[in-house]
Amino acid sequence: MSARLPSTAPPGPRPLGATGASGARTALAAPAVPAIPAIDVNGLSRVFRLQGRRAAAVTALDGVSLTLPAGTFTALVGASGCGKSTLLQCIAGLDAPTSGTVRLLGTLTSALSDRAAARFRAGHVGFVFQDDNLVTSLSARDNVALPGRLRRRPLSRRAVDEALERVGLSAQARHLPHQMSGGERQRVAVARVLASRPDLVFADEPTAALDVGAAGAVLDWLAELAGPEASGVPRGRAGTGGPGGSPAAGPGRGGKTPTTVLMVTHDAAAAARAQRVLVMDAGRLVAGLPGGDPAAVAAAVLSARGDGPDELREPAPPPGAGCAPRAPGTPRAPGTPRAPGGAAARGGDAHNRYGAPGPR
Repeated sequence: MSARLPSTAPPGPRPLGATGASGARTALAAPAVPAIPAIDVNGLSRVFRLQGRRAAAVTALDGVSLTLPAGTFTALVGASGCGKSTLLQCIAGLDAPTSGTVRLLGTLTSALSDRAAARFRAGHVGFVFQDDNLVTSLSARDNVALPGRLRRRPLSRRAVDEALERVGLSAQARHLPHQMSGGERQRVAVARVLASRPDLVFADEPTAALDVGAAGAVLDWLAELAGPEASGVPRGRAGTGGPGGSPAAGPGRGGKTPTTVLMVTHDAAAAARAQRVLVMDAGRLVAGLPGGDPAAVAAAVLSARGDGPDELREPAPPPGAGCAPRAPGTPRAPGTPRAPGGAAARGGDAHNRYGAPGPR
């Protein structure tokens, strides 16, 4: 069962021309319109059949339901093989779920054709992966400008240059990827989403290959995309500074809703920089807690595996986020093996992050 907040119907408006107790005419109250979630996932499952074994299968996602409001920064954590990268890929449309639905910005994206899904991603979605995914034949500036070209709404040169300046790479604007370090290439990938300001950003281990300073700066930029509330999460002493420094308030988006950021990470300190943290185990969302405390995040991950204190198990789901937790202390269902090797089964008919068959 998905744990979701009950919806409350707004009170009906008074008839036109109704008066209050004092006899004064009151204005007709417009009914409240519920906000459309940025991400709405219902009953999502992903099962990988193992080649050469007819009855063998790995359940990477087991009936996940999740709702995230627009303009939020959420981290998804869990042990290796728990299904968090598979969940990110299925939500982003890079992999097809076995069952269940995904709605992004009110669009049923899980029912779109490949071509329509690609158009939707080009217009609304940005990605930051552990590997930078830059086009090797394009300069840093052209890589940052690429999303605008793909959606046929080119970014201004000023927007591109400002994004590169924000990440401290103005001097490398003409460099090709092979002429930059790994950290510089990752900063180009971040500049790409800073410049285009997409409605949704999916980040899969964006800081895994970075040093502490560079990782802190990347997390600052992701929090900035989600708006001032996300940037205000207590950060402690770790993860500040780094290339380009801590960001100031970013450029406005012409009144548009801030970006919704969903980040997968193994790093408890990185996850704690988010507003909310969701914990996965065995293909299910089992816990949710506020960001800000790396020790609490680490304890929640250990508890989800049964290695932590019992009182930390199964906290209430975060506001606006549905999940299907196991009851405290309940063992994993027989015949539901943990998905090995990260996002899903490596090999078999597993898909990599680009949606192509083969091992990740």
